[in-house]
Amino acid sequence: MASFGAPLWAQEATPPAETTTQAAPAPEETPAPAAEPAPAAEPAPAAEPAPAAEPAPAPAVEQAPAAPAVEAPAAAPTGSRLEQAIAKAPQGTEKGQIDQSKPAGFLGIPGAPQINPILALIWAIWVGWIFSTVGAFGGIMAGVGHMTVYGLGAYANTFKSTAPELNKSVTDSIRASNQFLVGLSALISSINYGKMGRLVMPLALALGLGSLLGAWGSATLTAGKISFSQYQGYFGLFVLALGGYLFWETSPSGQANKQKQKQAAKAFEDAVKAQKTGGGPAPTGVKILGMSIGKVDFTFCGVEFSFNPLLPIAGGVVISAVAAFLGVGGGFLLVPFLTSITQLPMYLAAGTSALAVLVSMMTSIITLMTKGTAIDWVLIGTQMVGIAIGSTVGPYTSKYFSDKWLKRLFIVLALYVGIDFVLKGFFGIKLL
Repeated sequence: MASFGAPLWAQEATPPAETTTQAAPAPEETPAPAAEPAPAAEPAPAAEPAPAAEPAPAPAVEQAPAAPAVEAPAAAPTGSRLEQAIAKAPQGTEKGQIDQSKPAGFLGIPGAPQINPILALIWAIWVGWIFSTVGAFGGIMAGVGHMTVYGLGAYANTFKSTAPELNKSVTDSIRASNQFLVGLSALISSINYGKMGRLVMPLALALGLGSLLGAWGSATLTAGKISFSQYQGYFGLFVLALGGYLFWETSPSGQANKQKQKQAAKAFEDAVKAQKTGGGPAPTGVKILGMSIGKVDFTFCGVEFSFNPLLPIAGGVVISAVAAFLGVGGGFLLVPFLTSITQLPMYLAAGTSALAVLVSMMTSIITLMTKGTAIDWVLIGTQMVGIAIGSTVGPYTSKYFSDKWLKRLFIVLALYVGIDFVLKGFFGIKLL
């Protein structure tokens, strides 16, 4: 810095004095001793993980009740219709259950009735005889045997609420079993009556034509749908109606319209008596005089008859439908139809209805079997032997019975069976 005392020009001309200061010599550095290596640091122990913080409790929310667990549906039983019904039925020893520990009975069902073959044979002989003589009651007696005598009806009824499908399967089997017996009897009777000249073939064929449609339709619509109680009740109603109709026929008012029938019956009875005493020719049979679309004329024992073939065709449809539903031959309706519409005597009605019944039964049996109806072939085979015996004997013995008494026998049987079955089927009441 310049001195304030010198003039400005001197201050500018005179250079500043240099100050030399001798630096003191730096002291000698003493080397520091080498540092010992520091011991290796021990690894710090691993820190324990901090406990996870507990989540704050969620606000309480009312939960909807859990839906019930849905069980997977059980696999559907396989096999025939009967096997499926047995598989669905409850197992056990109580009423209405399948007891697997018991021996197989009807249709191979454990615990079902075991039918005595001798009883089945004797009853079948009776059925064959009554069908081939009265003509109208064979199918009904076959039904009485299966339902009441063999105990199949009571057995089927035990499953009414516990196993309805088994109830209906047994009912259909009863229907089909009846038809096997009636069909065989109808076949034998048709052959025998034809040989004896007591079969009106055009009338039987007209009835058979209508029977094809009626039997097929009825069996198709009702297979597997009818419980035993329903079947028994309706069976009884139809039998009652038939008994009432025949009762009217034997009354004076009914007989007033049956002059031709009485005349033919008397002529036939007189001819039989004359033949037995050797005083007259053998009775004459049916002789066809003429046929057309609207009229058929024939004679029997010298008495002339005629009918419109369209009427038996229509009658065959209705009667066979009812017969297939009930599981009987239809003779119990065909005989009154024939004696009323065509004025046939009972002797001709039995033979003519037999051929129409055969057609109806074959149609209904085939239809029921295609719908899965089970058949007890051992029982059917046993009964067919008895049917063959009774049906063969029947036509040769019926001529020794009065036409009037045959009808009266039929009326008594029809009234008893009808009342009993209606009470049991619809009301659960036993007559005896």
